[in-house]
Amino acid sequence: MALLELKNLSINYGAIQAVRNLDLEVNDGEVVTLIGANGAGKSTTLRAVSRLLKVREGSIHFDGREITREAPDAVVRMGIAQSPEGRQVLARQTVLDNLELGAYVRKDRAGIKNDISRMFDLFPRLEERKQQSAGTLSGGEQQMLAIARAMMSRPKLLMLDEPSLGLAPLIVLEIFSIIRNLNAEGTTVLLVEQNAKLAMQHSHRTYVLEAGQITFSGPSQEFLSDERVLHAYLGG
Repeated sequence: MALLELKNLSINYGAIQAVRNLDLEVNDGEVVTLIGANGAGKSTTLRAVSRLLKVREGSIHFDGREITREAPDAVVRMGIAQSPEGRQVLARQTVLDNLELGAYVRKDRAGIKNDISRMFDLFPRLEERKQQSAGTLSGGEQQMLAIARAMMSRPKLLMLDEPSLGLAPLIVLEIFSIIRNLNAEGTTVLLVEQNAKLAMQHSHRTYVLEAGQITFSGPSQEFLSDERVLHAYLGG
């Protein structure tokens, strides 16, 4: 069953059409990756789902409900959270403050406290630095914080925009291990990632976006042996 469904989606930046006639589905329990060159429209698509960008044409359905005209805070309450490109942690606030702010749509104080403990179990380094200003963390630690902060709203769908960007290879593998664990625990994931091969190795299905349009889609394992995709995105 499709948890997220984009139908004939078109998005403009001024006079520029960034995304055109895009159809995409993310089924409950999947990790779906969206790959493509810089400027292909990947981040634009995620920002539209988060309702940070207006949709010119088409519709967005989430969990059986159309959300095309909903406000950003409303879709967070419905169960969508995004960890943005560049992490965008609140640099002057502590790690703990960032996590608490991630739960701003919630009122269950006991549940929030339990979820902070759960995030510290998933990300032990964050617990070690919980009173440290987020801006003083390493890039990998900031990425962990950005993911943990998004998880604090208890999302059904977690959207990750370039989680490996600028990180050392060993940290990237750690981040992807965490993504796999979150999915195994029941969180559906929509992933935009520059490391196409790694993204496909850790996802169920892949969409390829070129110049704002989907050009290929299918099971990720099939894409890893597709000569067209290998040549275009993996240097094969």
